[in-house]
Amino acid sequence: QNTPNQLSQLAKLTRFYDPLTVLAMATGRNGELLALSGPRNPYPGTLGKIEPGAWADLLLVDGDPSRNLDFLHDPEQNLRMIMKGGRIYKDTR
Repeated sequence: QNTPNQLSQLAKLTRFYDPLTVLAMATGRNGELLALSGPRNPYPGTLGKIEPGAWADLLLVDGDPSRNLDFLHDPEQNLRMIMKGGRIYKDTR
């Protein structure tokens, strides 16, 4: 229910940061923070990295995130694939 609002808030951050910095803040940097939580970290593998054995979620989007994050304003239409923990929840490719 709150996801569209959260995604729109991310898109709005591009007023202050470039799009790739916003995505890093929302993804990899949060993974680094979770890793610092020690035994409270719910993931057994590496977070916030793209490397073999690391935990990853994946979004395929209709848009170019290096240019802008406007596609986040309509996630139903623009998020083409959603994968979390290796399981695909949406795939409209």
